[in-house]
Amino acid sequence: MSEPESLPTAGAPKAAPAPKAAPAPKPEDQPFASFVPEVLLPALASEIRRYGGPEPSLRLEQAPMPVVGELCWQVVGELPGARRFWLCFTRDDIQAPKTIAVAEAGADPSLLESFLIDEKKTTLALLVSRTVQRLNGQKWLGPN
Repeated sequence: MSEPESLPTAGAPKAAPAPKAAPAPKPEDQPFASFVPEVLLPALASEIRRYGGPEPSLRLEQAPMPVVGELCWQVVGELPGARRFWLCFTRDDIQAPKTIAVAEAGADPSLLESFLIDEKKTTLALLVSRTVQRLNGQKWLGPN
């Protein structure tokens, strides 16, 4: 003989739905001073290596922008063979206007290029992928 099915009793309290967890903060929401050295630089170094490039030397500093000399925050990168690049932010905010400059060994940068100007929101993925794409365009990464 089977057990009788239990029917919900009228007036029995229903279990409250579990509260939804707040979405995890995005890396880009961190303050610039922690985001760049703790998140962007390691991600950029990893992607350069993954793309077939050599181990880069990367640092964040506030210094005169290449070519124009205006003080800015910049990611300064160097690859073996003294190839250098500068990813410049006009203020300490990843959403700020950005430029990039590159220079071969023994040369100074002579051109400052606008960087990520068509993007509504700058993300970690965009910063990393477009920087690596630009370096690969120089034939500095992988088997070009």
